[in-house]
Order: sequence, then C-alpha cells, then structure tokens
Amino acid sequence: MTGGGVVEYYESIGRRKEATARVRLFPGGDGTIIVNEQPLEQYFTREVDVMSLIEPLQVTATENRFNVSVLVKGGGVTGQSDAARLGIARALLKVDPELRPILRKGGFLTRDARVKERKKPGLKRARKAPQYTKR
Repeated sequence: MTGGGVVEYYESIGRRKEATARVRLFPGGDGTIIVNEQPLEQYFTREVDVMSLIEPLQVTATENRFNVSVLVKGGGVTGQSDAARLGIARALLKVDPELRPILRKGGFLTRDARVKERKKPGLKRARKAPQYTKR
C-alpha cells in the first residue's frame, strides 16, 4: 500500500512440501500469470499443474480481473504449483473476504501439511528396515 491508501497489489505466501511461493495480485489486469519471470505455460509444462494453479481464480470468477505475479522457490514442480495455488487463494481473500466460503468449499485455503518423513537411525529410509536374516 502507498501513502494515498491506493492498493498497488495484494500479496500473500503459499507453501507446500519444500516449496514457497510469493504471490502478488495486481487489480485491473487482463489475467496474465507470470511465474519466476516466465509465462505460466512455459514454467509449468504439465497441464495438471497449470489447471491446479488457476483453479482458485476460475472458481471465484476473477480470472480476467487480475494480473498475477508468482515468485516460487524450493521443492519440485507439483509442490511449487500447489504452493502458488494456496498463495493465490490467500491473496484473493485479501481482495474480497466474502470469497472465503467459496474458497474454503473448494479446499483452496487448506495448507497441505504432508512433508517427507525423516530418516531414522538403523533403518534404510524413514520406515524401511534392513532385511531380517535368521542365520
């Protein structure tokens, strides 16, 4: 926000696994989505990730009202797209708090807390034990 009370953009953060996305919604846009300074389809090549990311905008019918800028770091491709999706949903709430029931019903406001389990001593992975030998 600037001194005059005019909102330049709405910003929020989304996370998933090891990925963190900083999302900015610029009002009065034409629906352009930029991810890490690349067009959306160029950064996320899988159709599933693209659809997942724009879903909160589609559900709230705000696809062409904002330009979206996403800075995403860490994690893999799907984790990054899901982090951006959560960030977009949270930013939409800042724009219009009355969108909460729609976004909540679609499951866009729930942070997916599943992360990789740590490796335990004496095991090969988090839970895989070495093969038992009787003799």
